[in-house]
Amino acid sequence: MPNIFLQINGIKKKYGTTPVLKGIDIVIYQGETLSLLGINGAGKTTLSSIIATLHPPTEGDILYNGVSIYKCITEFRRELGFCPQKPNLNSMLTLEQNLRSDGALYGMAPAEIDARIKELSEQFELTNYLQEKASMLSGGYKQRFMIARTLMHRPKFIILDEPTVGLDPHIRRNLWEIIKGLKQQGITVLLTTHYLDEAEKLSDRVCILDKGQIRLVDTPDKLMADFQQKNLEDVFIGLMQAKTEEN
Repeated sequence: MPNIFLQINGIKKKYGTTPVLKGIDIVIYQGETLSLLGINGAGKTTLSSIIATLHPPTEGDILYNGVSIYKCITEFRRELGFCPQKPNLNSMLTLEQNLRSDGALYGMAPAEIDARIKELSEQFELTNYLQEKASMLSGGYKQRFMIARTLMHRPKFIILDEPTVGLDPHIRRNLWEIIKGLKQQGITVLLTTHYLDEAEKLSDRVCILDKGQIRLVDTPDKLMADFQQKNLEDVFIGLMQAKTEEN
């Protein structure tokens, strides 16, 4: 059994009187890629933003190494990298300046920043773009750079919120290889996506959310076997149809 990296206990979230998350209990294992799936409004982005410490829960707790993240929030954030769905790069800075700014924010020494920029620019094939401003990048390269920037401070855990939304199929598949490489580096990944083929290819486990509750958590292979389907998309469609019939 792999080590538990995060333990999410009874997370609830309300906006006003509207419940968005209704009691989420799940563990994230060290080194795994866990995908959050669900239709729009299921609670994927809300849950990932709470885990990223961008918003507090209304109720519940998250344990990191057995301790509430709210008791060690600075330490937890140093281990965390968050890649939002919409690029939040400073368009007035070059890619290199964006990376330097992030490195300084995390207290990295200048020599360490230099080495990390060289390493990441080679890994993500961005060397020729370092002196360009972010606004000059295509959608695929902008997203590639967003992931590179997320890794600047060598986090152990990264959250990718819809990292390939709106991209052409061949660019999406290039990014899939990058995401697969994160697992090979031992990085724990939480991926939110509405692309079922993406979740099937990249995930160790998937968590299907429906109206703020967990419907199922399991490996893609186990879900396809249990539901006697050839792909995860058909499993998901079957689940949604069964729910409609129940109602």
